[in-house]
Amino acid sequence: MSENIVPHTYGITRKERRLSKGHRSFLVFFTGLSGSGKSTIANALEQKLHAEGIHTYVLDGDNVRKGINKNLSFSPEDREENIRRIGEVANLFVDAGLVALAAFVAPYNKDREAIRQLVGADHYVEVFVNTSLEVCEARDVKGLYAKARRGEIKNMTGISAPYEAPKNPDIEITDQLSIEAAVNAIYQNIKPKLALNHE
Repeated sequence: MSENIVPHTYGITRKERRLSKGHRSFLVFFTGLSGSGKSTIANALEQKLHAEGIHTYVLDGDNVRKGINKNLSFSPEDREENIRRIGEVANLFVDAGLVALAAFVAPYNKDREAIRQLVGADHYVEVFVNTSLEVCEARDVKGLYAKARRGEIKNMTGISAPYEAPKNPDIEITDQLSIEAAVNAIYQNIKPKLALNHE
C-alpha cells in the first residue's frame, strides 16, 4: 500500500505561512505527571502569546483522547501510539505557521525524542513541569490518584506505571513557581525563537 502513496507538493510553503503570520512556528511540549500543572501553564502561556498577536493552538491530553485518540488505552503500546499521533498533529500545526503548545504526560523518553526528531530540534522546546508525585497526589485534581491507589485504574503513571523524567529539558518548571512566574520563564526562553530572522 505504501508504494501507492505519493505526498502532494503544496503551493504555499511553511516560510510563506510564517511570513503571513509575522512569526516563526514551533512546538512547545509540556511533560510531567498528571496534576503537575502542564495544561494550566500551557493555557496561560497561550493567553499571553495570543494577547501579543501570536497564532497558537493548544493540544491537551484529555481533549485529544476524546477525539483523534479515543480508541487508545493506557497500555505502554497505546501510550506510544498516543504520543506518535500527537507528534504528527503538532508537526502539521508547526507547518501551518502556528506555535503549538502540547501538554501531555508523555512518560517515555524515546517517545518525546521521536517528536523532537519529527518536528526538528530547532522547532521543539521541551518544558519539564517538575512537580513531585507527593504534590500531584495531594492536588489530585481529577481524582485519578485516589482511584489508582484503590486499584481502579491500571497503568497510572507514577503509581503503577513509570515516568521517565527528561534528562536535558530546554526549560524546567517546579511547583515553587507561581503560574505567572512559570509563564514568564517560558516566554523569555521562546521569545527569540518567534522572530522571523531567527536561525
